[in-house]
Order: sequence, then structure tokens, then C-alpha cells
Amino acid sequence: MKHLRKGGKFSRKKKQRKALFKILVGELFLRSKIKTTEAKAKELKALADKICGKIKRSFSDSDEEQREVKILRYMKTIFPKNIEPKLLLEVAKSLPQQKSGFVRVIKIPARRSDRAKMALVEIIKKEKEEKR
Repeated sequence: MKHLRKGGKFSRKKKQRKALFKILVGELFLRSKIKTTEAKAKELKALADKICGKIKRSFSDSDEEQREVKILRYMKTIFPKNIEPKLLLEVAKSLPQQKSGFVRVIKIPARRSDRAKMALVEIIKKEKEEKR
């Protein structure tokens, strides 16, 4: 019954949950690796993969200046205001040339204080090409 449900997903209201993941995605792109709970990591992976996919599709535009403006505008809507979009653009350029699978979730031992299941979320970067 609907009236008996207390919390929402992650025991947060929609706006709070949206703000939480906005911050998590921003930190993931800045640091390229973060540690969080498994449940948040799974949600974060889906969200970050969508963002990375959209950014990679934007790189297929022909005009480089128009492409960067398009990506920066999109990033301003998704990431927190305190994150510099130019730094995020560098991370976006380092993504591998594929359609999906830009983010990896690795399970790690539980947190000692409350035994919460933890996971490491990281962005997969393309390997450097060997010079011949």
C-alpha cells in the first residue's frame, strides 16, 4: 500500500536523490575513481554510462568549436557548478572509442563501522597507443 511506504529510493526524496547523484557523478569525473556503497555504485554506473555515451556521440560532430560548446553546455546541466567544465572535457576526450561500458564497478570489503557493502567506481580510460 502506497500510504505505508516511508522512504523513497535511498531513503531520500527525488530532489535530494538527484542532488546526491549530481555530486557523485561530478566527483567521479574529477577524480576518475571513487569509493561508495554498492547500491549507489550501481545507480551511479548507469547514470555515468549514459552521460559518457552522450558525450562520445557529441564528439562525432564535424566542427570542433561547435562540438566543444555543445558538450560544455550539456555538462553544465549535469555537473555541480563548482566543477570546472574544461577539466571534464579532458576526461571526456580520454574515454575509449566504444558505445558503452565506460564505467567499472569493483566490489571491495565492507565498511568496518556498519558493515555496509562497498564498491569502487572508476572511469575506464583508453589505453595509450604504442609508438612504432
